[in-house]
This record gives sequence, structure tokens and C-alpha cells, in this order.
Amino acid sequence: MTGSPDLAAVAALIGDRTRAKILLALLDGGPMAASALAERAKVSAPLASAHLRKLTAGGLLAVQPLGRQRFYRLSGQAVADALEALLLVAPRVPARSYREASENAALRRGRMCHDHIGGRTGVTLTRGLLDGRFLESRGPVLHVTPRGARAFGRLEIDVGELARQRRPLTRACADRSEQDHHLGGTLGATLASEFFRRGWLRTSERSRAVSVSEHGREVLLEHFRLHDCGKG
Repeated sequence: MTGSPDLAAVAALIGDRTRAKILLALLDGGPMAASALAERAKVSAPLASAHLRKLTAGGLLAVQPLGRQRFYRLSGQAVADALEALLLVAPRVPARSYREASENAALRRGRMCHDHIGGRTGVTLTRGLLDGRFLESRGPVLHVTPRGARAFGRLEIDVGELARQRRPLTRACADRSEQDHHLGGTLGATLASEFFRRGWLRTSERSRAVSVSEHGREVLLEHFRLHDCGKG
């Protein structure tokens, strides 16, 4: 017999500040090793491992073996959506250093939202795709236009194939810093992956922030007429 959801159990997992830092690090980036997560959370490796075990047992994280190492990631889009929703109502905490303030500003400009592009860069990209009629909005739902399907096809992205996957092709994902929406779904994730592969997006090991390369700005202007993507 199926019981009711245990919201308190999930809240208890997220409510610990160290575990919250780990979850946010994984929300704003890809899979990470336990040592890197310990560094991000500013705790010892054994303590980080204990928190990771709890998050994995609670269903919020999944383990991804890569060679001899074990990498951790959010267990699915539902976890990312729940974290993003909570961040929309979470109180702002003042930055404790110039470095932290600079990192926060960089994350507002561009970051990964689970596996798609968020921040000002993600919002600007989505607005440009709508303005250029590559996407169209029907209420809260985004749809790919024939013009968009052709443009994505030139990037070797088969919209028809993506649409056959279980995950929605597109979704308007609420952006926690821009008070707007950016493109999620399989199309959003595939665009992000392709943009990184082509060198149009870049990141660094020391920062979770994502930025658009100079070449990326040129080709986004050429392909999608995006004048402002990656600026500001």
C-alpha cells in the first residue's frame, strides 16, 4: 500500500547547511568527486563522505563511477526543480568576502541549472530564441517552430529524436536570479552540451560560473541573431 510523501525527511536532508552546499554545488555544475565537494562545502573529506551517504540513501544524489573514482550528481531533474523552487523563496545572505561576492555575480551572469544554461546568459538565450521565432510561447509552454527545427538541425540536433524521449522536449525553467525563465528540457540540455563541445561556452575548475567565449558570441549571432548573449 502506497503511503503519503514524507516531506519532513527530504526537508531534514536539505536543511543541513553542509548538505545544502553540496546540493547547490551539484545544481550549478556537473558530476563531482567527493574530494571536490568537500572543498566546496569547506569540510573534511570524511565528513563530506558521511553527508554524501545520507544524500544518496535519501534519493537526492546518484553515484556515477568514472574509472577508479566515484562521482556524485543530482539523482534527477525533479531534485533540481525542487532546489530551484526553494531558492526562489530562500532569504539572501550577504557575501562574506570580495571573492564570494565576485563568484555570486559571475553565477548570476551564467551558470548551469542542473544540465542546462541558467542565469542572465540562459535567459538572454531563451529570449533571443523566442524573438527570432526559433521557439514560440503558448502560455507556460515553449514549442519549437519549423524555423527553430531547421536551425537546430544545422547544429546536428534532431528535434524529432529529442521529442521521442521521456523527458519533455522544452520547458520554461524559472530562473532564481533573473526573475524570468530559461530553456530547460531535453532541448535545453542538448544545446548546453553542444555549446560546450563546440567551445561556445566555457567554465573553469575554480568556478561554477559559465561564460560565452568570443567565438561563441560570433556564432550565436550568426546562427540565431543573438546580439547580447554572454554580455553584462
